[in-house]
Amino acid sequence: MSKSLYDTLDVSENASADEIKKSYRKLARKYHPDINKSSEAEEKFKEINAAYEILSDKEKKQQYDMHGDAMFGGQSFHDFAGGQAGGGADLDEILRSMFGGGGGFGGQSGFSGAGGFGSFGGGFAEPDLDRETSIMIAFNVAVLGGKHSVSHNGSTFDIKIPAGIKNGEKLRVKGKGQQHGSKVGNLYIKVQVAASPEYAREGENLTKEIDISLKTALFGSKVVIPTLHKEITMKIPAEIKSGQKLRVKGQGVINRKTKEMGDLYIKVNVILPKVEELDEDLVKMMQEKLPE
Repeated sequence: MSKSLYDTLDVSENASADEIKKSYRKLARKYHPDINKSSEAEEKFKEINAAYEILSDKEKKQQYDMHGDAMFGGQSFHDFAGGQAGGGADLDEILRSMFGGGGGFGGQSGFSGAGGFGSFGGGFAEPDLDRETSIMIAFNVAVLGGKHSVSHNGSTFDIKIPAGIKNGEKLRVKGKGQQHGSKVGNLYIKVQVAASPEYAREGENLTKEIDISLKTALFGSKVVIPTLHKEITMKIPAEIKSGQKLRVKGQGVINRKTKEMGDLYIKVNVILPKVEELDEDLVKMMQEKLPE
């Protein structure tokens, strides 16, 4: 049974959740449109995120492991994704419908109740014209805000993503639901935020890991760090330990209700030098002088 989603994330079918996550982060960093400017990077990035959305979800992965690429009409996931994109379809919406997300909003008839009849004297109920879909946005867009193109019900339009939006939140787009006579419903969009290879988010706070040399860890120094908001120069104190965090106030995520900014935490990872690359005299002195 062909299972090309695993090929998309460059892992084996027996890969653990941690292995899948690690490979996803590596590929997401490689093909992120902000980093990779090649023409195919954006589509590859979308494929990687869509594959991870399935394989990182226990229930979706279980369905996929049972049916494999038969879920994509027997095509590989790459060919399926390319064919959908070429036809103007929205991949997020297609995947949502494949995994059971598209049946709970009144169906296509637009009528509620059994057979479309209400409970008031046997007449027709008011049609439910609201619809729902889902999109996946880049981590940076969720933090900073921006625009996102949505394809739904045969039309494509841009929506504004507010800065600070969280994974799972819903946005309402007026007048983009189902139409019935002179009335038209709203479209509710569930926002899924792609994981970032550089940042972890907890509430309004962000954590970013950086590598520093042993010399910087021992004696301190200033390092330049690019962040989502701006480039900063941070003073690394002497004798800092690997795994220790430094706080940068106000460089996290905005709280949409209070309008207050969260903080950015810089987690340092001390990189030890290779002994064979050090000066022989220095190595000898360290062997003699360093404490046990």
